Amino acid sequence: MSYTNGLDNPAEYFNTIIYTGDDSQDVTGVGFQPDLVWVKARGNTYNHQVHDSVRGATAGMLSSNQNIAEDTNYQFDSFDSDGFTTDSGNITGINGDTHTQVAWCWKAGTTSGISGSPSITPASYSFNATSGFSIIKYVGTGANATLPHGLGVPKMIICKELDNTGSWITYHASIGNTKSVFINTTQAPDTDATYWQDTTPTSTLFSLGSNGNLNQSSTNYIAYCFAEKQGFSKFGKYTGNGNADGTFVYTGFRPAMIIIKTTSGSDRWVISDNKRDPDNPVVGELNPNDDTVEDTSNTPFDFLSNGFKLRRTGDVFNTDGNVYIYMAFAEAPFVNSNGVPCNAR
Repeated sequence: MSYTNGLDNPAEYFNTIIYTGDDSQDVTGVGFQPDLVWVKARGNTYNHQVHDSVRGATAGMLSSNQNIAEDTNYQFDSFDSDGFTTDSGNITGINGDTHTQVAWCWKAGTTSGISGSPSITPASYSFNATSGFSIIKYVGTGANATLPHGLGVPKMIICKELDNTGSWITYHASIGNTKSVFINTTQAPDTDATYWQDTTPTSTLFSLGSNGNLNQSSTNYIAYCFAEKQGFSKFGKYTGNGNADGTFVYTGFRPAMIIIKTTSGSDRWVISDNKRDPDNPVVGELNPNDDTVEDTSNTPFDFLSNGFKLRRTGDVFNTDGNVYIYMAFAEAPFVNSNGVPCNAR
């Protein structure tokens, strides 16, 4: 088993940083110039903030726990070589003095040469075929359409309207092309052909239906697309067993971050990562659909050298018989391109 194209070092493409706000502007330590930055104040009930380079640093935030339009009251000044610069007048929730923060950061970076013959030409984009991540900005048509993604076949696509309120319409391969889940709510998957035309993404294109939350005529949207890359990212599902000796989920790498959501009913999304808790069991739950503070009372996971294991009975993580979808990104591949295995935590 081997990994190529730089994925021996996943931190070149995805990294989590934790920092304490200081009412200043510069946040460093990412290790690359990020194209997508998702920030949450850990100890304060501030909204999640989502910023990306395709919309531009000064475009304003989106919020995973809200259906709001782009909010220019909360901006970056710039995306920098090792992080980002927050706007000095708008630091609430992102760089407030003494506030503990977490930022999940992804690198895209290629802004020309995307392949495919879509019915909608993107207004702008940035993609990284190596790590399987792209950001596509587009203008809706109100009719069935296709867009390029630049990745191979995406396993997860998250779309958000920019001009008006609207839910985060989310495709996940494990629930199929007839349904959507919604990052900003606890809602169970919803079936509607107007989301994805009941069509699975191809190696070059993904399909949009006419749903107004992702394809209203003359309306601006952003799409975050993720393809699965061996040793770096995994998008799948597991079934809970309701036991503290819980389900083991094989990813092929030691996780750096996972996001999960049950598809068996209505319950919250959960984010865990290796920076807020570097030891097993992994604690420090944050919820993409909610502005609540970090919950360190749960012990839901162990991060292992080749996947993660559930360590909590029931609840949102491991109810017996419930099905959960997940997205996961690597700290280290199980075996690198030199044949060297990674260690467990």
